[in-house]
Amino acid sequence: MQLPPLPPNNLPSKPETLVDLIRMRSEIQPDDLMYLFLTDGESEEVRSSYAEMDRQARRVAAWLQDNHLFGERALLVYPPGMDFIAAYMGCLYAGVVAVPSYPPRVNRPSPRIQTIVSDSQAVVVLTTGEIFASMEQRFEFTPDLKNLRWLDTATLTPGLEERWTYPDINAQSLAFLQYTSGSTSQPKGVMVSHGNLLHNLEMIRLGFRLEPGVTVIIWLPNYHDMGLIGGILGPMYMGGKSILMSPFHFLQRPLRWLQAIQKYSGHISGAPNFAFDMCVEKTTPEQRQALDLSSLGAMFSGAEPIRAETMKRFNEAFAVSGFDPKMYYPCYGLAEGTLFVTGGDGPKKPKFYAFSRSALAQGQVMPVANDSPDAQVFIGCGQTQLEAQLAIVNPDTLERCKSNEVGEIWQSGGSVAQGYWRRPEESERIFNARVAGSQEGPYLRTGDLGFVFDTELFVAGRSKDLIIIRGSNHYPQDIELTVEQSHPALQASGGAAFSLDIKGEEQLVVVQELTRTQRNADQTEIFRAIRKAISENHDLQVYAIMLLKPLSVPKTSSGKIQRHAAKAGFLNGTLEVLGEWRMPD
Repeated sequence: MQLPPLPPNNLPSKPETLVDLIRMRSEIQPDDLMYLFLTDGESEEVRSSYAEMDRQARRVAAWLQDNHLFGERALLVYPPGMDFIAAYMGCLYAGVVAVPSYPPRVNRPSPRIQTIVSDSQAVVVLTTGEIFASMEQRFEFTPDLKNLRWLDTATLTPGLEERWTYPDINAQSLAFLQYTSGSTSQPKGVMVSHGNLLHNLEMIRLGFRLEPGVTVIIWLPNYHDMGLIGGILGPMYMGGKSILMSPFHFLQRPLRWLQAIQKYSGHISGAPNFAFDMCVEKTTPEQRQALDLSSLGAMFSGAEPIRAETMKRFNEAFAVSGFDPKMYYPCYGLAEGTLFVTGGDGPKKPKFYAFSRSALAQGQVMPVANDSPDAQVFIGCGQTQLEAQLAIVNPDTLERCKSNEVGEIWQSGGSVAQGYWRRPEESERIFNARVAGSQEGPYLRTGDLGFVFDTELFVAGRSKDLIIIRGSNHYPQDIELTVEQSHPALQASGGAAFSLDIKGEEQLVVVQELTRTQRNADQTEIFRAIRKAISENHDLQVYAIMLLKPLSVPKTSSGKIQRHAAKAGFLNGTLEVLGEWRMPD
């Protein structure tokens, strides 16, 4: 069916930079609500209009300009909320490269921040007084942080914004460094330009079919690309508003997210796959009955593998709340592509596709019946937008794959970022790839494996995480799902599967959290259930299983499993182990 054309984004002219965009919005709709932050996740509100956010951004920018920081990097260390947004936009307004980072835990080391400071060569930290006081206590052990200039942006004097002048920037100017999550390697700074952001925001508008004035409800971290670009910049692009809350308040009580959708009549919301599982697990039938989610136009899922079982459970649980499967919007993206890479042409009821598990293990795509014992069910992640293109390429030969083959996903187009900060060789290899035997390109090598079927992209897994045993490919997230479903004592999204070279042969290792309520369950029974499930579903033997304390499996700041860190912890004995089983010699 041909969908009607979208209305324009109601701007008088096409902006070249984010500063152009925000300034235009503040002139067109100065008094409209731009951001609302729920400080307690429920009822306590802090609001900002377009004019007020523009004023705060100019205030921060004026201080940065007064200190001659044009082109320098500024580390942003804030809890979720308005202060972060004003500081981020203040950097844009000053031509300073923002480097968002999550705030450190109290009295905990902050190795990620130190890594980012060293790599980005940041010269100033924008933060709050409370965070500065906490970090100051650690300066004796972190001289690289002590030597930076620190600013509590709340102390800036009202009226300073009048000194702001428009910076010498254009579409190619660097807007910010988005540090990768580190799920497969050390964090790298992705160089995202103003042009990349505007291109990606337009792709999001087209893919989601966003109308002017959209309301987005989001709890994702503001230093993460999905939370920042999708949740903070996306609604502003459409002259809409963002209703924001802290990830902590969501994790503490997932119902708060859904209640915010109802209270503020949210049009768009979404989260990684694990959040949908949490909503099912942590709400009661009575709470769902009292909810009204009918305002939603799209509920996106991305940032980690999208599980068909999760979506089916969510659909069933929240049908009583007015959730229609047609609202569901599976999508695929990554920091190197700014954010959004593929999604549907507007939300629609997702299709579940079944492919042969044994064929996928050989890198082949073979559709099978949904009830086949060899079936593995996938959800498609849609198509690209604008002039962007995808290629499925053999990661070893760099040749295009046949239509029935799994390969590495390559992307081209205006959303592909400029490269990795201070890593020219790696940038050339990853961001300027070309298909062998042709001049096709340049492409971004995503590092993800997938295939295209029925015009949709299907993501199979990370190439670096791929487990290859006796010539067959096994995707760790599939094994992890099998494990967590094998016994009720095992925590959902709390495991990692990887392989080790044992006496010259690759062997499978699983580390898996127990739930809080079943830490004392019969471990012999659990080990037996895991081995049996993996054997039946993947035709594999397990070399070793470790049962871990709750909330101890290594994860990134955005909740992705760090399989390389789990593997390192297994080898060096640093995992928080409650029980262990190993294959007899």
